[in-house]
Amino acid sequence: MAKTVHIAVVSSPGFSHLVPIVEFTKRLVNLQPNFHVTCIVPSLGSPPESSIAYLKTLPSNIDSIFLPPISKEQFPQGLYMGLQIQLTVTLSLPSIQEVLRSLSSKVRLTALVVDVFAFQVLEFAKELHALSYFYCPGSAMALSLCLHLPKLDEEVSVEFKDLAEPIKLPGCVPLLGIDLPAPTQNRSSEAYKSLLERAKAMVIADGIIMNAFLEMEPGAIRALEESVNGKIKLYPVGPITQKGSNNEDDECLRWLDKQPPCSVLYVNFGSGGTLSQHQIDELALGLELSGQRFLWVLRAPSNLPNAAYLEAAEEEPLQFLPKGFLERTKEKGLVVASWAPQVQILGHSSVGGFLSHCGWNSTLESVQEGVPLITWPLFAEQRMNAVMLSERLKVALRPRFNEDGIVEKEEIAKVIKCLMKGEIGKGMREKMRTLKDFAAHALKDGSSKHTLLELASEWENLSGK
Repeated sequence: MAKTVHIAVVSSPGFSHLVPIVEFTKRLVNLQPNFHVTCIVPSLGSPPESSIAYLKTLPSNIDSIFLPPISKEQFPQGLYMGLQIQLTVTLSLPSIQEVLRSLSSKVRLTALVVDVFAFQVLEFAKELHALSYFYCPGSAMALSLCLHLPKLDEEVSVEFKDLAEPIKLPGCVPLLGIDLPAPTQNRSSEAYKSLLERAKAMVIADGIIMNAFLEMEPGAIRALEESVNGKIKLYPVGPITQKGSNNEDDECLRWLDKQPPCSVLYVNFGSGGTLSQHQIDELALGLELSGQRFLWVLRAPSNLPNAAYLEAAEEEPLQFLPKGFLERTKEKGLVVASWAPQVQILGHSSVGGFLSHCGWNSTLESVQEGVPLITWPLFAEQRMNAVMLSERLKVALRPRFNEDGIVEKEEIAKVIKCLMKGEIGKGMREKMRTLKDFAAHALKDGSSKHTLLELASEWENLSGK
């Protein structure tokens, strides 16, 4: 019988960081049943129900441990989300170390894999005599920015957003300074300093596991391999996404069954994205004005674009829609509160487009189902993803925001009609179908499968020594 290989994984708080790293471990143990994984999960306040329910579905060779929750009362009011995540992990370090020590007293840990926000945990790898790895849940382009940020920080004297020329990361689509992640927009902020600290720590790992695949980002991945020059091993193993569960009974899916093929625009801003009341009004009126069928997952309004990321609002979202909107659009649209089975929706034959915040999980799910996008980035590295999708891959349309940061109803209607009915949308649908085939091949017999086998084999060999 093959010897058991033990791996420890540390996620960061927030469902959209937990899922990709755990899905990676599921892929790993499916390929190598003799591997055993322990997932260590920090949380800010009580763990969300979605995370608890999700972790209960794991196979027997993946254990999960929720750490004692960090109290939000310790943080200043209105603290930037990235800093909340970072501080939660930092304050959980003693608990993480305790769990790892306890684990390594019973079994030999071969590797320690951590989310990018848990970079400080890698310091424990030496004590455990384990190899250390970052798991990057985003694109190869986002990783490229991270690895190049220390150099950019030294070379650029002004704010990135004030640069006249785009930033050219090797192998990536050129990026305007304003399209870089939110923390880079103010280089004197604590959020930027924290991002820079994480970026500088990337080089201490033995390897970086990436939720990206060669056929989608060939230029970025090859340029990354050249730039690290063998000092750190790179493992592009994507697309890693959550598989849809069996939800035939779901109201959304029953409604979609009654719609014509490729006729519905799916609208969802991810597990944490929120819009202001003004923007909800404009989006509702834009959907109505477009005359297209739509399925909209709505959250209560907030002036913070990521208000639902770490905690869900208590209010009933549908009360915030314009008066009479539901009645006027009942023949064409369905609005549901807060959550819907996204993977099954994107895979449904009646869905022809996805208006998305461009979080990387949603982007990859859209690619795997071959659904073109309307990009509506809200926070984190989502603007970078929007640029790649619209300008490099040409599978997405990008609406214009006015000076107040609002997309007006006329612009919304125009872009929706263009994607759902126009020749441009038709061309994007074809390109997305090609990308879908590339993604399926990468996982089944192609680049990502081979890379994961290579990583598993390295761990197996090390564990046998």
